[in-house]
Amino acid sequence: MLARKVLILLGLMLLSACSPQQKPDQLTVVKERQVLRVGTLMNPTSYYFDHDREQGFEYDLAKRFAARMGVELQMVPRFDVNDLFTLLRRGDVDLVAAGLDRTASRDTLYRFGPPYDIISQKLVFKQGSRQRPRDLEQVTDGEIVVVAGSSHHEYLKSLGDSVPTLNWRATRDHDAVELLRMVARDEIDYTIADSNQLEVQRRAYPGLSIAFTVKQEQPVAWALSAGTDDSLYSAVIQYFGEIRSSGRLAYIKEQHFGHVKQFNYVTTSLFIEAVKSDLPQYIDMFKEHAGTLDWRLLAAISYQESLWNPRAVSPTGVRGMMMLTLPTAKAMGVKSRLNAEQSIRGGARYLERMLRRVPARIPEPDRTWFALAAYNIGFGHLEDARVLTEVQGGNPDRWLDVKQRLPLLRKKEFYRQTKFGFARGDEPVTYVGNIRRFYDTLKWLDEQGRL
Repeated sequence: MLARKVLILLGLMLLSACSPQQKPDQLTVVKERQVLRVGTLMNPTSYYFDHDREQGFEYDLAKRFAARMGVELQMVPRFDVNDLFTLLRRGDVDLVAAGLDRTASRDTLYRFGPPYDIISQKLVFKQGSRQRPRDLEQVTDGEIVVVAGSSHHEYLKSLGDSVPTLNWRATRDHDAVELLRMVARDEIDYTIADSNQLEVQRRAYPGLSIAFTVKQEQPVAWALSAGTDDSLYSAVIQYFGEIRSSGRLAYIKEQHFGHVKQFNYVTTSLFIEAVKSDLPQYIDMFKEHAGTLDWRLLAAISYQESLWNPRAVSPTGVRGMMMLTLPTAKAMGVKSRLNAEQSIRGGARYLERMLRRVPARIPEPDRTWFALAAYNIGFGHLEDARVLTEVQGGNPDRWLDVKQRLPLLRKKEFYRQTKFGFARGDEPVTYVGNIRRFYDTLKWLDEQGRL
């Protein structure tokens, strides 16, 4: 009997040794590794460094996804989308998050998660450099340059000989952002750009003009390797379902792109010109008196308030570089509102006061947007809008939610319920949006060494 048991045990051991070990699924591998590796593009809309801190829309999405799985995030940046796909095929990254639009050819090679954005593709040229073409057949006076391996490259190749007059080429020497800047500098004639990247670049290059839309409503999604392993893919689907239904996705979008949707060529052009002609006179004052603030934010506020005119006066009685009211100026120790340095110092201290009044639990950057709104409309009206937001089921600590309710303070049915009554609530929404655009432009110019 004992011998028989030994034989059975030996047989089981032999079968176990001969059986192939089951390979762990992708999600298990990530969790055991304790690191999620995400391939991305190094550009202003996906991933970049700001004062040695990782930033970017894709970074924020990926960081939240990694935290949800309880692992660390490792961003693997490249400048070429082809390199990212190579990393994905080799298994050197777990997924690619780089603002990728989902195309038919990419669908045959990779698996895409749920779309988290919809973009369009635009043919871009420099305003005033040529007559605006209305379609590809009218592009007869120059060359279109696109990034090799991009969806724009795929589209142009798909045309074949259907537009025989079209002159185009693909390059690996420049990325999409560089091509837009080359158009602005008249170094190339045309490029095709994704709408979200174009919106960001027009803050610094207002001369970038849209000829026409090449492709409408392209879904943007994360890319994963193809195969039968659904574990990580299912986790991505669940993640985007959660952040979409909770409103977190809309919140992250607003943080990165909520202020760039509205573009005004004249306003942006005048600002760029003022940076060259007027800012040099006051830049040292902004730096000296910024205190705890970013001096570039302080300069952006001043431009929105007075166009950097120290003798600016409004019909309502506010004056100077920071357009202070008389009571505010006195409270901040400003003796002459028309003195540029006094006004800048007083405005900085007043904004710091507004920041201290915003509840400490509200994180940046929303904390700053609330303080700016209070600077413009008054803290009492801001609080009215936050209370109204909470009553309507929104989050009173999110700028995205509150800015949707601020305009309601103009309507009697809403302001009659508030403590401070009627207010031109649409104005701080525009005010904050403008300052965010000016601030981003100043940051970019500063990083380029152009200030």
